[in-house]
Amino acid sequence: MPERVLIIEDDREIADLVALHLRDLGLAPELASDGRTGLARALAGDWSLIVLDLMLPQLDGLAICRRIREGNPLTPILMLTARSEEEDRILGLELGADEYVTKPFSVRELTARAKALLRRVRAGRQGQPAEGRLELGGLALDLAKRRVTLEGRPVELTAKEFDLLALFARNPGRAYSRPELLAQVWGYQYEGYEHTVNSHINRLRGKIERDPGRPRFLRTVWGVGYRFAEPAELQA
Repeated sequence: MPERVLIIEDDREIADLVALHLRDLGLAPELASDGRTGLARALAGDWSLIVLDLMLPQLDGLAICRRIREGNPLTPILMLTARSEEEDRILGLELGADEYVTKPFSVRELTARAKALLRRVRAGRQGQPAEGRLELGGLALDLAKRRVTLEGRPVELTAKEFDLLALFARNPGRAYSRPELLAQVWGYQYEGYEHTVNSHINRLRGKIERDPGRPRFLRTVWGVGYRFAEPAELQA
């Protein structure tokens, strides 16, 4: 059965174009043309991907993204934005959008981003034994199922938060600059968007640290960026 994709876009030509190329990937796209309808369908359905326009009638994409993330941290969200909406685009990423594509966009770029997000969903559902499991100081990551527990309690992370944490946990002690994290986790550079990394780090700390002001796992490397604590530090 094809995976379902919800496209929330009020421009019918763009919505039909996106739907056409997602069908070519073997997906089953469904359309919503306004914000309120889109939000209701996003919350009511089981979606493998949500393609969300930023500027919508009745309810904008930022509000929809926020509401989806309140109840569903895992469904990937690909946001469509205009180039003039840079501040809103950044805010969308900080609210939990996993990727964005700017209008006018190339079909190749759109489908590449969609396929990358869907690969993460499939990996989480099917499991990949080679990915294994990481346990560090009471924090456990199941890389195949994309699940995190802290001292046995589940921790709900967005897709990007999990990707960030997994990168750090695979490489304890290694310091990453913000541009490096953007390149490795988002897959390409967001020029001038380093503070998006800061926002994700702050949210991660709020979820996995007992005292986010004095982090045990995610350490700041002043003048560089961030690193994950080494095993000896966690034991101490």
